[in-house]
Amino acid sequence: MSTIGLDTVIGGQEIKRDAAASRHHYELALKAEHEGDGLMAMAELRKAVAADPGEKRAVFKLALALELAGDDDDAISMYEVLVSNPPASINVLMNLATLYEDRGDYSKAERCLKQVLDTDFNNKRARLFMTDVMASKGMIKDEEGPGDRFKRSALLDTPVTDFELSVRARTCLKKMAIRTLGDLIKTTEQELMSFKNFGDNSLVEIKQMLAAKGLKLGQGREEGFRSSRKSVTDQYKGTPQEGVVGKAVNELNLSVRARKALQLLGIHSLGELISHTEAELLGVKNFGATSLAEVRQKLTELGLTLRKIDA
Repeated sequence: MSTIGLDTVIGGQEIKRDAAASRHHYELALKAEHEGDGLMAMAELRKAVAADPGEKRAVFKLALALELAGDDDDAISMYEVLVSNPPASINVLMNLATLYEDRGDYSKAERCLKQVLDTDFNNKRARLFMTDVMASKGMIKDEEGPGDRFKRSALLDTPVTDFELSVRARTCLKKMAIRTLGDLIKTTEQELMSFKNFGDNSLVEIKQMLAAKGLKLGQGREEGFRSSRKSVTDQYKGTPQEGVVGKAVNELNLSVRARKALQLLGIHSLGELISHTEAELLGVKNFGATSLAEVRQKLTELGLTLRKIDA
């Protein structure tokens, strides 16, 4: 039965819907994605959304594809359409919060996470993310006003020896050539935990020390990593692999050890995986040469490679 002429409300405006055409283009998008034709999949998803902006499956899939392709502004617009027509799913709110945080819109990220926690108060991922966002907001607040750039530079130049850390934590940081707070926030939690004799207690005291300053581990790498991810995904635009980079890493059927290591890095898609270097993967606890060889083989079969250091 045709559904042409039905209406829906998007952002306060009444929009004509053609649900049948939307479903048709959505199915074509899934077929193109399965065949590895990313350009065709993206085009069909756009047609599906144009035919029926109220079709949440198509809008979400298009938003996700745009995000993985590095088109953050368009991805945010799509996610905002979904949020403007409640109820918004937890995945939508989490993805949108991530994009907001990436561009420094911490208040908007906080609002998204509050919506998640209103629905699922014990959502571990959202609670951890909220901690990071609030720490970032505190840092931005501290930087407001004249002379704050100098103050921040001075803070990051502060030697880690100025803080009350255990002998074990101090010794590990010294051996890792981490001398200042600036050095420390360029280091990830995984890198610290992979260092010999660096345990959970040392990690907790360092995270608490950084939080008191409105800082967090890995903070100095986030902007660089985001740039790397966009650069890598741009590399595959217009190629048969474009549709592949948006697929879940679970589709690689990796060993349990390799999967757990990627989870520690927060890697969920192939696009996120190929944005990392071999050294970054090897820095994760229990991720060794065998797991690396496994990942490289799976990626090679798909025509993909890990990011090179000079990428």
